[in-house]
Amino acid sequence: MSRHDRSARTGSDRTNLYDDITNKIIAELETGRVPWVQPWGTAVAKAPLELPKNAATGRTYSGINILILWGAVIEHGFPGQSWLTFRQALSIGGNVRKGERGTTVVYADCFVPEDEKRRARETGEDAQAIPFLKRFTIFNAAQCEGFPEEIAAAAPPPPPSLIEPRVEALIKATGIDFRIGGNEAYYVPSDDYVMVPPPQAYFQPIDWHRTALHELGHATGHASRLNREFARSFGTKKYAFEELVAEMNAAFCCAELGIVPTVRHADYIGSWLEVLREDNRAIVRAASQASKAADWILSFLPDDGPRAVAGERSTDRRAA
Repeated sequence: MSRHDRSARTGSDRTNLYDDITNKIIAELETGRVPWVQPWGTAVAKAPLELPKNAATGRTYSGINILILWGAVIEHGFPGQSWLTFRQALSIGGNVRKGERGTTVVYADCFVPEDEKRRARETGEDAQAIPFLKRFTIFNAAQCEGFPEEIAAAAPPPPPSLIEPRVEALIKATGIDFRIGGNEAYYVPSDDYVMVPPPQAYFQPIDWHRTALHELGHATGHASRLNREFARSFGTKKYAFEELVAEMNAAFCCAELGIVPTVRHADYIGSWLEVLREDNRAIVRAASQASKAADWILSFLPDDGPRAVAGERSTDRRAA
């Protein structure tokens, strides 16, 4: 096989992987199910609500891999959110049970083709890197055996009494200008402040916290923080994309705080579908940006001990 043939096949594999992920998300949305809002707390979900993590390193997964692994937990009824590779299972004294099928997660990176390097040298311009995804297979801890008890056991959810005070303290710790009042929730990029109605305005008080996390997600995109590009007008694809980022950010933050996530803006599902159908990489980019937003917000949580960094270096440290 020539180098050209190998390159063509590799490019096709990368495209197919983006298509596989995007098509699955589209199928879920078309049936009315939102992948980042799983049925936690019901008979369907046997695992506790939390971000998926690597059982060998303790690091949490990030980006699109959160959606992939949450979906696998629900689909297969796994009792926990701990995952690891075949080799990692062996390294900690256990093994994957015979006949078990793994779950595919992705690692994102960039490479610069030789032709582009040559062009950059000749023109003096910067070489343009091409993003790619690589597949990895991991297994839920429930698919393995022989582990020490502390790895095999599923972590219990945090006590409900700790949830709301932690969110309120987190909001203050971020330093974001957070205002309470009015009858609408929104973020103003030009003046860099969040406005959320008082908790009494919500049918369920916990919805106030979900809404606050959504709007904080928008605020992370300010130039002084993560510097995302904001859409200038409602109804555009950029506006829908930013809402997608904020929605997933809120779900990821909720999972870390033990709050069951909900869809804050179901009326955007149609526009999200339009964005995903037009660009097969949009969901991967949105999940990555949402994960970065959640990381920024959650970095202000009180230090209750060593907290895992978002992303597993061996598989998805730079997912998307």
